[in-house]
Amino acid sequence: MSNPGKAVTTRWWWVRHAPVREDNGCIYGQKDLGCDTSDRVVFTAVGKILPRDAVWYASHLKRTHQTAEAIWAAGFPRPATMQHEAALAEQHLGEWQGMNRAAFLASQPAGSHWFADIDQPAPGGESFMDLYNRARGAIERITTEQAGKDVIAVAHGGTIKAAVGLALGGQPDKGLAFDIDNCSVTRLDHVAADGRNVWRLPMVNQQPWIADPSHAAMHQPAGPEVVPETKLA
Repeated sequence: MSNPGKAVTTRWWWVRHAPVREDNGCIYGQKDLGCDTSDRVVFTAVGKILPRDAVWYASHLKRTHQTAEAIWAAGFPRPATMQHEAALAEQHLGEWQGMNRAAFLASQPAGSHWFADIDQPAPGGESFMDLYNRARGAIERITTEQAGKDVIAVAHGGTIKAAVGLALGGQPDKGLAFDIDNCSVTRLDHVAADGRNVWRLPMVNQQPWIADPSHAAMHQPAGPEVVPETKLA
């Protein structure tokens, strides 16, 4: 860093993919299913709060690519490139993939936030900690590569929960307590200064399409970079 006294903020804008309708109510994990991008109002609203001058990433699964395409089709300027990162994919749920979701979750202890304890791997698949560790590696690498920029990452519920857990000081179990709805936007800021790295959580699970247009100011980026408009006398 050329100026150790200057803070460098890298802003992550996480977007969860659109709803999957072809799962027949079953757990899909890393199965490469498509998603429903028919609601243009949703993607228009999401695009309005995303930064224009950003670098784009998505997992290798097509539902994240379809979601990005829907945002661009709704009027957001298409970026020159979007990098695909397999490390940002959803947890591989192994033999649980294809099982009825409602019945499976009903079999878990009351109050469970996920499919299993964070250290319990799905048979033939991953644990949530496996997901957390691979996502963390990618997040830290991209944060270094894209330092000071806006990063838009179209990903998955589990991946975004892992990112929230990382931002909470490396507590993946705490990240699981957050709801991450389809098409929602989660903003996590990484701030580096004087050899110290911290995270801020300006917004989690934001759903801008449900807001009244007259309250658009409620959905502007939070933080010191926002300068209030000067009122004329």
